[in-house]
Amino acid sequence: MNILKLFVVSLAATIALKAADAPLRIAVFKADATPPLGSPVAYAPARSITDPLSARGVVLLGDGKPVVLCAVDWIGIGNSGHDEWRKGLAEAAGTTMDRVAVHTLHQHDGARCDFSAEELLAAHGLGGTRFDVDFCRKTIAGTAAAIREALTKARHITHLGVGEAKVEKVASNRRIIGPLGKLILGRMSASKNPDAQAAPEGTIDPVLKLVSFWDGETPLACMTYYATHPQSFYGKGDVTAEFVGLARAQRENALNLPHIHFNGASGNVAAGKYNDGSPEARVVLTQHMADGMQRAWEATRKTRITSNDLDWRVHAVALPLGAHLVRETLQATLADEKADPRNRLNAATKLAYLTRHQNGHQIEISRLKLGSVSILHMPGELFVEYQLAAQQMRPDETVCMAAYGDYGTGYIGTEIAYSQGGYEIQPSSSNTAPEVEQVLMDAMRKLLSEAP
Repeated sequence: MNILKLFVVSLAATIALKAADAPLRIAVFKADATPPLGSPVAYAPARSITDPLSARGVVLLGDGKPVVLCAVDWIGIGNSGHDEWRKGLAEAAGTTMDRVAVHTLHQHDGARCDFSAEELLAAHGLGGTRFDVDFCRKTIAGTAAAIREALTKARHITHLGVGEAKVEKVASNRRIIGPLGKLILGRMSASKNPDAQAAPEGTIDPVLKLVSFWDGETPLACMTYYATHPQSFYGKGDVTAEFVGLARAQRENALNLPHIHFNGASGNVAAGKYNDGSPEARVVLTQHMADGMQRAWEATRKTRITSNDLDWRVHAVALPLGAHLVRETLQATLADEKADPRNRLNAATKLAYLTRHQNGHQIEISRLKLGSVSILHMPGELFVEYQLAAQQMRPDETVCMAAYGDYGTGYIGTEIAYSQGGYEIQPSSSNTAPEVEQVLMDAMRKLLSEAP
């Protein structure tokens, strides 16, 4: 009996030692996501390519199934489009969809991807007017191929780096609330309104966070997180990764290091206070972003990490629907040939989201924990208050947030925002009800409180 106990203890110790010593590896991938000329981008057909777009990210490999993090230079990927992206990348990485996070950076001269909405539009003679299905599927396939290639070159991770820095004169809150608790000024991505430029920055998260992966003294890749709409001037079809992508490219070239950037919760945050919509402003915003990225890199502190320090959790939620999502009304708008094409597009995307919700589809929110770093992956155009709240839930950790996951939700405001008025929470913009705040706060709290 004593020999048996000794054997069991010895076996358990051996398993624990192997787990602690298991290698943590990273595969870094990048694929072209630039639409062809003539292809529909956010507000017009692509007429020129100012700079190329990409889908890029990392695959983390440890004891469990791989984890895939992917950032795409498009305006949004929603509904079954988001499903197909995650499915394609999961198959390439040899993992499951629930371990794949796909987010966009929300550039307004990038492509849209929503196969559910496109099917509805095509049935009413509007196919190809807002979505280029062939291009989207080609990009998914290209990204999957890049993952398969990257896996053959996976590198060991020995250390995790963490740094942060304040970004100066980029972000400002879009919603200026008056003394009566109502919106008095909407300050969008660009503004020449002196009142908008003079108003305070408002509620933002000014800090850019940087997470890097190292093999000894050799950096392998870095990821940055910052919350702002990335627009300077846009809407004519001149495809660009915008000032966030241009800053990313600067830093990537300076360090000769793969750089993946994620947009945080910035549904109500943009550069309107500091951006007059001129080409010159894009140059300034790019430099301010690049400066913040550089200072976060210079502030990096490294700690040793193993696969034991990686944990992935998922919590699925049904977000409460906005009362304006009425099937018969949306179907009538979509079928109305005299209606504004933009309203018909909006009706299609909302009808796609409504149908998925009524069929029992839930939004998956995930948390990647790497040592003392937690990264939350969230849906839609989330207000910055969610990001700030997540940080307050775990003040002992570095908490990063990537929003603009499943874009089918539209804007996701806070509960009080729905009574304040404004563009972001009007029926054409948001598909969720005020109760969404409680649902998401509870989900974040659950994920952040769970121990690995």
